[in-house]
Amino acid sequence: MEQKVVSLDSISPAPGRRAPSACSTGGCGTPPSGGTTDVPAHIRQKIESHPCYSEEAHHFFARIHVAVAPACNIQCNYCNRKYDCANESRPGVVSERLTPEQAVRKVKAVAAAMPNLSVVGIAGPGDALADYRHTFATFRLLRETLPDLTLCLSTNGLALPDHIDDIRGAGIDHVTVTMNAVDPHVAEGIYAWIFWDHARRTGLEAARILIERQLQGIEMLTAAGILVKINSVMIPGVNDGHLDAVNAAVKERGAFLHNVMPLISDPAHGTHYGLTGQRGPTAVELKALQDRLGDGARLMKHCRQCRADAVGLLGEDQGAKFGLEQLPENPEIDPEKRAAYRAIVEKERNDRRQEAAEARAAIRRWAPPEPILVAVSSKGGGRVNQHFGHAREFQIFEVSTAGARFSGHRRVDRYCSGGDGEDDVLEATLLALDGISAVLTAKIGRCPRQRLSEAGITVVDDYAFDYVETAIARWLSARGIEEEDTARIA
Repeated sequence: MEQKVVSLDSISPAPGRRAPSACSTGGCGTPPSGGTTDVPAHIRQKIESHPCYSEEAHHFFARIHVAVAPACNIQCNYCNRKYDCANESRPGVVSERLTPEQAVRKVKAVAAAMPNLSVVGIAGPGDALADYRHTFATFRLLRETLPDLTLCLSTNGLALPDHIDDIRGAGIDHVTVTMNAVDPHVAEGIYAWIFWDHARRTGLEAARILIERQLQGIEMLTAAGILVKINSVMIPGVNDGHLDAVNAAVKERGAFLHNVMPLISDPAHGTHYGLTGQRGPTAVELKALQDRLGDGARLMKHCRQCRADAVGLLGEDQGAKFGLEQLPENPEIDPEKRAAYRAIVEKERNDRRQEAAEARAAIRRWAPPEPILVAVSSKGGGRVNQHFGHAREFQIFEVSTAGARFSGHRRVDRYCSGGDGEDDVLEATLLALDGISAVLTAKIGRCPRQRLSEAGITVVDDYAFDYVETAIARWLSARGIEEEDTARIA
């Protein structure tokens, strides 16, 4: 059957018409870091337990990606779908490829072990819609077997316009589209080829077809009432100055959330960019771009660039515990346990929201005139509850007279190993904490405390297990009162 390419001009909204959009305010869409007052109730219900669509939810709810779609219809210069590499954490990587039946068995085993599991996604390791038969067969089985789980898929968008009815019919409410450019001249430097209409295409022709299909698919999804998240890879010198245009185009077509991710370009991964020396952005560069886009855009800032077989909370992948050989034959899910967990989460959320509201006034009063960045070591739940030496990432908050706003995370290697600290790891951690004014942690050893202090970073471990906003407010208040007393004495 002949496929028709729809031109960019033909799918632009008519003059004076704006496509329905939820990208109207800053933040991630959920309190305390971003409000939900601007989100309609029916959308709030869709995102409240989805860890990717809600910054708040990612503290409490787990997801699983099932690797049932190995084929891909495009070749990105940042991608190498390498298998059996369990220690890597990046998109496109899996240790096992599954049949639809194996995927359902795995999901049941994870749901039985994790009452906080709320979402099942298909993100490859190729493209979910290039392998659409496996993808939709899996979703049909999941809908029959585990109807309380949210279903979502990720795609590059090339085949998206052909499957809107299938997506809607499968009960999929969330779709992520990876889109890195809206200008074919930019896109041709990102993609080596696409396979479309029974032929491999390259260069400007491939770039133009891909962009047109992506934009058309996004507009069709939003018209069908499906929430759309856009993933964009920030590639310095290639599209970093162009992502403003991408953000504007996807907002115009109704995308709910935009996630700008840093390029991963380690040469060991064997990607084109890795082998040709293309660098990824620094944390400072990524934040500067997010700040630039933050005026009038809902941005996702808690992405961990997950594997295509990730399991568990974001940033805490437990996929290695759920290999096929380790799965029980007939996992039994306890619905009462799952319901009890949700009740606990609801209480925890309400408590956190109340404390965050109370902390907000203190933060606004005592925050410095210029915004500062505060790093937090946390195991989840929105609390300062992790030892500095055990952290594999730090959550970053921008603190100003406007309050404390979640700004992202920075990955590090674990400093403590068997009770001893690694000096080279600590130095790498200091580099990762570039631009940070203070670190809030549950506990920290003498040596790292001293090195952080020498680097001009304040260490705060007085508020272990407090909610993050409360801990920041208490620290700022104590510091402010001390400064006032010192000034009074002087």
